[in-house]
Amino acid sequence: MAMSLQENLVQREIHQDWANCEYIKVITSSIKKIADFLSSFDMSCRSRLATLNEKLTALERRIEYIEG
Repeated sequence: MAMSLQENLVQREIHQDWANCEYIKVITSSIKKIADFLSSFDMSCRSRLATLNEKLTALERRIEYIEG
């Protein structure tokens, strides 16, 4: 009887370990997806800001030429 109770406890621990492992995998995957999205968003924003900066610089030069 004691052996059966101990086996039952071990099985519960094993099931809990598997559940925890799956939970950790889901959380890890979600964090990776968020990090990938943020990295992609950062690169997109940097690119767009660089393009806007180039356009502003060109407009500033035109204004200086017209004023000068």
